[in-house]
Amino acid sequence: MVEIEETALKDVKIITPRKFGDSRGFFSEVWSKKSLLAAGIEEEFVQDNHAFSAEKGTIRGLHYQLPPFAQGKLVRVTRGAALDVAVDIRKGSPTFGQHVAVELSADNWRQLWVPAGFAHGYCTLTEDVEFLYKVTGEYSPEHEAGILYNDPDLAIDWRLGEASPRLSDKDLILPQLKDQDKLFTYGDN
Repeated sequence: MVEIEETALKDVKIITPRKFGDSRGFFSEVWSKKSLLAAGIEEEFVQDNHAFSAEKGTIRGLHYQLPPFAQGKLVRVTRGAALDVAVDIRKGSPTFGQHVAVELSADNWRQLWVPAGFAHGYCTLTEDVEFLYKVTGEYSPEHEAGILYNDPDLAIDWRLGEASPRLSDKDLILPQLKDQDKLFTYGDN
């Protein structure tokens, strides 16, 4: 059984699997097709990804893939903590350009469902963060796109304080949302 929470973006959901512990450790069913179907998530996952970031303040994103390789993502943190962000990039959506930010950690055991049609990124809140996610589409470099993490129109608080973020060279040159011509259309995905 899992707990499902709605977010300010209707299609983005927080999923918290039950975790059973005793003196030996714990057990948790972290993914269940039946539980996701009950939450209205019908997508089929085709790949699992595992990322590691050594330094606090590492930002990865905001990324997405376009059809026919659009990806929904079920994301979780298994070590450390990260702020996970989803941005609605579906033209015509009542929440276009809005975002949600959810803390995911090994302690809170939360997961975030980010469907296709949303840009996704995260910022590590601790050192040595391991991030795992299931995706509904295979990686396709020809279909990948992204939005600049500090786009002023998005006004995302990455919880960096006075620290400088660590980003890849590729993420530093992504366009702002208003300059992005590769987006989704609300109702098409």
